[in-house]
Amino acid sequence: MATLAEARPTANAQTKELVSGLVRRARIAQQAYERYDQEQVDEVVTAAGWAIVNPGHNELLADLAVADTGLGNVGDKIIKNRRKTMGLLRDLKGAKSVGIIAEYPERGIVEIARPVGVVGAVVPSTNPGATAANNVINALKGRNAVILSPSPKGSSTATRLLEFIHAELDRVGAPRDLVQQLPAPVTKEMTGELMRQVDLVVVTGSQSNVRAAYSSGTPAIGVGAGNVAVIVDDSAELAAAADKILRSKTFDNATSCSSENSLVILDAVYGPMIDALEKAGGAMLSVAEKASLQRCMWPDGKLNPAITAKSVATIASLAGLDRCRNAKFIMVEETGIGKDYPFSGEKLSLVLTVYRARDFANAFDIVREIYRYQGAGHSVGIHTQDDDHVLRLGLELPVCRVIVNQAHCFANGGNFDNGLPFSLSMGCGTWGGNSISDNLNYRHFLNTTRIARVIAKNEPTEDMLFGAYRAKHGI
Repeated sequence: MATLAEARPTANAQTKELVSGLVRRARIAQQAYERYDQEQVDEVVTAAGWAIVNPGHNELLADLAVADTGLGNVGDKIIKNRRKTMGLLRDLKGAKSVGIIAEYPERGIVEIARPVGVVGAVVPSTNPGATAANNVINALKGRNAVILSPSPKGSSTATRLLEFIHAELDRVGAPRDLVQQLPAPVTKEMTGELMRQVDLVVVTGSQSNVRAAYSSGTPAIGVGAGNVAVIVDDSAELAAAADKILRSKTFDNATSCSSENSLVILDAVYGPMIDALEKAGGAMLSVAEKASLQRCMWPDGKLNPAITAKSVATIASLAGLDRCRNAKFIMVEETGIGKDYPFSGEKLSLVLTVYRARDFANAFDIVREIYRYQGAGHSVGIHTQDDDHVLRLGLELPVCRVIVNQAHCFANGGNFDNGLPFSLSMGCGTWGGNSISDNLNYRHFLNTTRIARVIAKNEPTEDMLFGAYRAKHGI
């Protein structure tokens, strides 16, 4: 069997030269940009942010993204582009990324922010505008240049976004070549060559791209697969939970990896919670309807792209579920987990899998099994008033984020009412095969140099370290 490195497409001379040309231009621009002070950098960051937040630009980018990818809906794309960028700019306002960023006199340490150089950013088709802008702004905050590798379907959105960014860079007198993209049609060979030539690779999207980045020989940050499960505890405020699940699940037709894929509802509140979800607009399928939907969603064992991020009306038409056309989302009851139970995995669609748990301990076990199958490291949600249940999830479940009493897809990537960094890329730690366990943010686009000075000597004696241990064990 071929190794991943052997299986990865090898670029021909023409592709190598094309990518080399982009990287050379990026390095020249970055070397000039590296001399900018913090105030100048922050103006460049603001300029890049305005390029997408500008209402006319935002609407055009959202229209283009949906028209070319067929994923999501325009209204929510507009909200996402604005909200994610505004939140990111809030996070970056006042953040130090140039020169001395921290001093620890008691330790004799001074920390200095340094650029990583040229960043290669692989952008998914699900969010071709918002994710691209997020990567560009974070990279620019660290005085880096960035080259985007958009998905083929999202390439046109990236091209228009770059036109807007370049106009703003012109306005502030910054080099246009700080922000570039691979030309269409973007190929795997081209993306692989970009990964090899840049200084840092950042990948949001398919796990094949993440694996390719990690094996490229270049330092890489990849994010893991989602498959979010949310527990509805017996102390949950059911109507409020149903409303939050509705808003999260249906946003942008469930394009977000942070959208709920499964609900695990405790038996004590199962009936009332299903009623609340149906009142909110959910349609629970019968056994026969579930079988029909499964055949439509996995016709050959693989998720049908015709279902991904489409409206309920489209799904209902394809699956023969006429009575569900006007529903806001579809629900199926499930008991099994694993490859023989495809509804237990990530669906990126307006389909929500529902499990019934005897009690919280059983709910915990169900979620743990779901993540053993798919989605380990990403996140879990819970609607509850029991802090002990929340803490158990944080202490024992293999997840990097525990979202409490919130609309999961909004909260997980940072929200204006929680403290997580605004991001569209969720690190999943070693559980998800990633090098980071937090939300991708500007700190990941920095090198840090530390100056170390002499301080008062602090050397322990043997008795300080081993005295109690030797006394306890009679050594």
